[in-house]
Amino acid sequence: MAHDMFLQKNYLRCLEHAAPNNIQLFYVGIFNGATLVGIAILQRVQLYLKNMFRNTKVSCFKEFIKEAVSKVLKGNILVVGNLMHTGQHGLFFQKEHIPAERYLKLVFEAVEVLKIEIKKKQGKTIRAIMFKDFFEDDAIHLERGFFTKNKLHKVMVQPNMIMPVKPEWLSIHDYFSALQKKYKLRYKRARTKLGNIEAKELTLEAIREHSQVLHGLYLNVCNHAKFNSFFLPENHFACLKESLHDNFKVFGYYLDDKLVGFYTLLLNNKRLETYFLGYDSEHQHSHQLYLNMLYDMAKYGIENRFSSIVYARTAMEIKSSVGAQAIKMQVYIKHTNGFMNAMLKQIFNLMNPKQNWEERHPFSS
Repeated sequence: MAHDMFLQKNYLRCLEHAAPNNIQLFYVGIFNGATLVGIAILQRVQLYLKNMFRNTKVSCFKEFIKEAVSKVLKGNILVVGNLMHTGQHGLFFQKEHIPAERYLKLVFEAVEVLKIEIKKKQGKTIRAIMFKDFFEDDAIHLERGFFTKNKLHKVMVQPNMIMPVKPEWLSIHDYFSALQKKYKLRYKRARTKLGNIEAKELTLEAIREHSQVLHGLYLNVCNHAKFNSFFLPENHFACLKESLHDNFKVFGYYLDDKLVGFYTLLLNNKRLETYFLGYDSEHQHSHQLYLNMLYDMAKYGIENRFSSIVYARTAMEIKSSVGAQAIKMQVYIKHTNGFMNAMLKQIFNLMNPKQNWEERHPFSS
């Protein structure tokens, strides 16, 4: 499974020690005789949606909707995939050894067994099952019979923001040259506003030393999100660095030796995956920290010859302004209560409302 670091033991070993406290991991192995021909990563996620909608001023009607959604889906769900990162990072099988239909059938049978085991051993009832994050051209959509038979609804979710790196870009200067005039001015303005703030890569020792500060900066961003389903523990970044070494990067932003922001990267073969970040509110606006982070992520991806930079979900408009494209994604979801499952697609659409944002096109044609 060398194609995806999220399926590698070093990454998964870290999650065993540093996952959010509401996420529990399970692994499914599919065998042909004694040969492993497929795997699936499953997560039991404890969701209490009333606590997930935070820091938002909404109308009484929207508050009523959120209360209704909470009552329907609160509790435990089983995610086939990785809830902690945008994209399909939970399924893999060898197509030459097992057909997709057979593989999915066996994974779903394992899900059903796991539901019973969780109820028996942990006293937890699984309220919903989700097969997470597929692009529109993913071959899994050809298995309509499997999803229809098992009453799993296909639902559109927020897109994955991905920037292809053009082969002719060898440095950030090439990227800058490709921008339209308006976005060149935006780039220069952001870099000027950064002022005396200096970006440095953090060693494992520095990550450990600043773990409390890093976690506080992460929580500052996390707590201002409209929707969130988990919190990373304080040891998460140090654990990833210990496990992944040079394939996990943490860059800190310092002002007068004070850490005021950071971002993280996962080096996933030819894809550069942006991960979690954080900043303090005092310097975010005045120094355009977030926008500068997006540019620095692009710089790292370009200068280290990655084929694409995966900016993931959220903040779609500003990510598109640096060159990321919105790639549509879908999930398959099922409520374990038949009546609730009949309404689930509409409920899920309420949880994931269509966002009104303007996609930017910063590059010269």
